[in-house]
Amino acid sequence: MVKKSLHNRADFDEIIRRISDLSETSKGRWGKMDVCQMMRHCNFVLQIPLQKIELPVVNILFGTIGIVTKIEMQIFNNGIPRNMPTFQKLIVNFDCDFNDEKHDLLKTLDEYWNTFMNKNLPDNHMLFGKMKEKDWGFLEYKHLDHHLKQFNV
Repeated sequence: MVKKSLHNRADFDEIIRRISDLSETSKGRWGKMDVCQMMRHCNFVLQIPLQKIELPVVNILFGTIGIVTKIEMQIFNNGIPRNMPTFQKLIVNFDCDFNDEKHDLLKTLDEYWNTFMNKNLPDNHMLFGKMKEKDWGFLEYKHLDHHLKQFNV
């Protein structure tokens, strides 16, 4: 079973190609976000390992669920469930500019790649607990893949 990772250059380039295939008229198959909001949300999520967005502390129950979810996703290589709840500060429910969001997401992806290459990823995530470099690459790929599939790319 192949596990894709944002740390594999071919998988990283695949994500960039898929983002490039998005258009202002791309429609979501589920969820409430439009394509522009989805790109902003993905940008926000990538800013967590860049340490530009700090998530709030979660209670022990949610922390345990997060750690179990991380392990389960890695064992079974499955995707993120549709309409899964997210942290309030990662929700995008306002209008934004498609071209700006696409540009910003691609720029943040480049920054993420450089942070990974410089071995500067954090060793903890508020929900998923202790994180190794491979955890970041796997989970960030899965998150982007989930939302790109949402918009048929």
